Amino acid sequence: MPERPARSGVIDFDRPNQARLVDALLGGRDNYAADRALVSLLLEVDPGARQAARDHRDWVLRCLRLLATAHGVDQYIDLGSGLPTTDNTHQIVQRHRSDARVVYVDNDPVVQAYGRALLEDNDLTHMAPCDLTDPHAALSAPELARVIDFDRPIGLMMCSVIHHILDDAVAAKVVRGWVDLLPSGSYVLLTHQCDPEDGGEHSALAHRLDAALRDTPIAGVHRRRATIEGYLDGLEMVEPGLSLLHEWWPDGPRMLPLTGMNHLMLGAVARKP
Repeated sequence: MPERPARSGVIDFDRPNQARLVDALLGGRDNYAADRALVSLLLEVDPGARQAARDHRDWVLRCLRLLATAHGVDQYIDLGSGLPTTDNTHQIVQRHRSDARVVYVDNDPVVQAYGRALLEDNDLTHMAPCDLTDPHAALSAPELARVIDFDRPIGLMMCSVIHHILDDAVAAKVVRGWVDLLPSGSYVLLTHQCDPEDGGEHSALAHRLDAALRDTPIAGVHRRRATIEGYLDGLEMVEPGLSLLHEWWPDGPRMLPLTGMNHLMLGAVARKP
């Protein structure tokens, strides 16, 4: 989500920022009082939100490791990447493939500033200041055109971003726009908030989260499983398909209790034939 700068052009650190909120949830240091106040609101709705954020990061790590090792993917686009955190996309894939290239796509000026500073010594990793909701415009960005070869398979990451596009039709159009640009053999990594719609406690939590965060920078929507599956129509699902993150090829037995939000996030990896 784009930052709204003050009229002078200086970023307003008194207003919560989505990228910094994730940093605060993960225990980072690049956040401010306004961000931490909103995190406190989220924790009031579900005290397990921090653990759910860490579990999401662990899922990303497992998926990227699979693509880099078993499937040989050596170029990646990370949409709405947010602030650099522990085990960033480029660190994960370059650990397994030293020649892997990564482009982070985010038009938030906070993310751009931190990202460029972090990546200035990494010639294989770049920031593209693009609006992820306009795939064709992003394709013309110099960073993408120079670094990513659209004639070879790409790992496209849409992790915890599409549910922040509140309009259903726009969300579907954005996903399809990016998928249509991908060459054959590419993989899509998608995570999305889900409403189980079962009348139970987890569905009630989804409704409370949507209501509590509606007027904040992290407003989102919990969509039906069928809607999320529809985003990946025409792609070949990697087993076990669209699943709760903690059930998607865990590294071992779970040692921590599940939180409510663990039951509200689905993830999938799918290949474009």
